[in-house]
Amino acid sequence: MANYDVVVIGSGPAGYVAAIRAAQLGLKTVCIEKEKSKQGKIGLGGTCLNVGCIPSKALLDSTYKYHEAKHDFDLHGISAKGVSIDVPTMIARKDDIVKQLTTGIGGLFKANGVDTLEGTGKVLAGKKVEVTKADGSVEILEAENIVIAAGSLPVAIPPAPVDQKVIVDSTGALDFSETPKRLGVIGAGVIGLELGSVWGRLGSEVVLLEALDDFLPAMDKQIAKETQKILKKQGLDIRMGARVTGTEVKGKEVTVTYSDAEGEKQQVFDKLIVCVGRRPQSQSLLAADSGVSLDERGFIFVNDYCETAVPGVYAIGDVVRGPMLAHKGSEEGVMVAERIVGQKAAMNYETIPGVIYTHPEVAAVGKTEEQLKADGVAYNIGVFPFAASGRAMAANETAGMVKMIAHAETDRILGCHIVGPSAADLVQQIVIAMEFGSSAEDIALTVFGHPTLSEAVHEAALAVSGHAIHIPNKKKRK
Repeated sequence: MANYDVVVIGSGPAGYVAAIRAAQLGLKTVCIEKEKSKQGKIGLGGTCLNVGCIPSKALLDSTYKYHEAKHDFDLHGISAKGVSIDVPTMIARKDDIVKQLTTGIGGLFKANGVDTLEGTGKVLAGKKVEVTKADGSVEILEAENIVIAAGSLPVAIPPAPVDQKVIVDSTGALDFSETPKRLGVIGAGVIGLELGSVWGRLGSEVVLLEALDDFLPAMDKQIAKETQKILKKQGLDIRMGARVTGTEVKGKEVTVTYSDAEGEKQQVFDKLIVCVGRRPQSQSLLAADSGVSLDERGFIFVNDYCETAVPGVYAIGDVVRGPMLAHKGSEEGVMVAERIVGQKAAMNYETIPGVIYTHPEVAAVGKTEEQLKADGVAYNIGVFPFAASGRAMAANETAGMVKMIAHAETDRILGCHIVGPSAADLVQQIVIAMEFGSSAEDIALTVFGHPTLSEAVHEAALAVSGHAIHIPNKKKRK
């Protein structure tokens, strides 16, 4: 029986980071992964690197370059007639990026002394891990510490069974061999909007069917409303309150039945993407006597430091509470590794940014205006539109705004919400500021380079106190 200081189950952004940090701290570490890559090797990197964050961004960037060349180059005086895109080449580039990054994780494991083991891990009683390999053989590992980072899976819905041919999940949507003429997307959340954007830019007629009545309900309403307006202008047909009740595949097309406020309706698509959320991959992960418990939704119970009820057994990433975000899982991995060796590491869950990689991007950190209202917190708001940014104008990227929210009494920044160019990078400035407990005035007093997109963040901070320079202020203040 092999013995390790740390056994990590899962090699996604949570698991591989936990394994590397544990090894850096001098712990004998092994990482178990059950998935295989397209090349038939161990599929390190989890959902994010293989079929999630990275491949989807590769396609988003490729398709936006095509869209810009076809529709916007003439604004700059650039003639680019007859622009076309080769979808198989685009998909091959995406696969090459995935291969480079997953191979890179293998290199990092080797450099840091992390062992890898291909198979399915299961937590047993007494801090043991059973590993079932592809050939059916079983190996038992004994561990001082176990870190469960098994990740998540797409949620399936009975009315739209996935066949990965006509009806696909988010993974299948990354591998279309050609652009579908009519594309249906069930779910207008983060994944649905990103995948809808990818194929919409290439010419698909995209219809998103969302069961909820409110668009992006977890986001600040003002930003969500602006985002919906921008995306509809781009051609995405977003239908809210549309609940799918059935599908029928005939040949190479699918008829979708759904109901909305007007009654029952049908729509025919060439491809249908089901992306209604993800669920923790916790089935068959725990032996009945492991001592580790799940909640009613399949998430593993942990405390603020990702410790389960069993001393020395931790769980991180998508299998535990909190947003299913790669960066959240990674930082939990670092925290757990450091706590194993006795360090006092902790995570600030109040400053985890969230991003939607449409174009323009949508990004947020902290509280929304609606949350603060519900909590009875007094606040001030500063909003600055990119339409007033010289740098945004020069780049032909004037859609969207920056919205900053600060406490009315202390001026401490409570949240920042952005839809606009480079929103994912701009919001990170405020993530750092919030980590240091900054006020809106701190940002307002900081010198920002000109001309930059970051000036929109600066102006939003100035607007909190009515001191914005490049837009009229709503109320005059001294």
